[in-house]
Amino acid sequence: MKIAVLTGASSGLGREFFKNLQNIEDIDQIWIIARRANRLEQMAADAKIFTRAIPLDLADRGCLEQFSDVLKQERPDIRILINNAGFGKLEYIYDLDYAQQIDMISLNNGALTALCAMCLEYMHEHSFIINVASIAAFAPNSRMSVYCSTKAYVLSFTKCIRQELKPRKINALAVCPGPMATEFLDVAGISGGRSKTFERLPYCDASLVAKKSLEYAKKGRAVYTPRLFFKFYRLLCRILPHGFVMKFSKT
Repeated sequence: MKIAVLTGASSGLGREFFKNLQNIEDIDQIWIIARRANRLEQMAADAKIFTRAIPLDLADRGCLEQFSDVLKQERPDIRILINNAGFGKLEYIYDLDYAQQIDMISLNNGALTALCAMCLEYMHEHSFIINVASIAAFAPNSRMSVYCSTKAYVLSFTKCIRQELKPRKINALAVCPGPMATEFLDVAGISGGRSKTFERLPYCDASLVAKKSLEYAKKGRAVYTPRLFFKFYRLLCRILPHGFVMKFSKT
C-alpha cells in the first residue's frame, strides 16, 4: 500500500493538501495527523480514499514516539510526506510566554525533523517530502522573531536533506508562501489589524499553494515561492543586508 503522510491536516493549508492528495492516482492511503481528533475523524469519514486519522500533539515527545512505534509495526510504503504542522505568534519576545516559544520551536522544527528522520526509513525512489516554511524564512522580522527563526531552519534543513537524498532519488521541497486566509492568522494574533504589514500584503490561495507544491515536489524542485511579489521579496533578501530589509518588512 502506497501511503501519504500529512501533518497539520485539520485546517487551512493542511486541508487543501488533503483534498489534493485524494486525487493522486498512485496513493492508496492517507495518514492524517493533528491534535483535533474530531476534525480528523470527520475528514477520514468524508474522504474518497481510505484515510487513517492519527490524533497526536507533535510538540509532545511522547506522541512522536507513538508515531515511531506505528511505523515500526506497520512498515508502510511512504510515497509522500508533508510536514505542514506549525504555528506562529505575533509578539515581542519579552511579551510572549516562554512556554509558547518553546512549543513553537518543538513543533515547527523538532517535529518536522523527527518526522523526516522517521519516515525516510520507509521511503524509496521517486517519493518526496514537502516541508512548509514561509516567506518569513527569507529575512528576520521583529515581533515574529521565534517564528521567523524556525522557518529559516525549515528552509535550510530542507535544502540540506534534498542534497543528501539525491543518491536515493528522493526529493525534498521547501514551500515558502506568503499569508493565506487560514486559522493561522487568528492563532498568531495577526487578525484584527494588529499588523499593518499583513494588511498590505497580497494573499496566497491555499488551494493553489497545495496543488502546485505537490506538482513541483514531484518534478524535483527545491523551493516553491507562490506569487511574483514574494519571489521578488525572496530575491531582495538575497542581495540586500537583512538589517535594511527588516526596516520595511517589520510586522
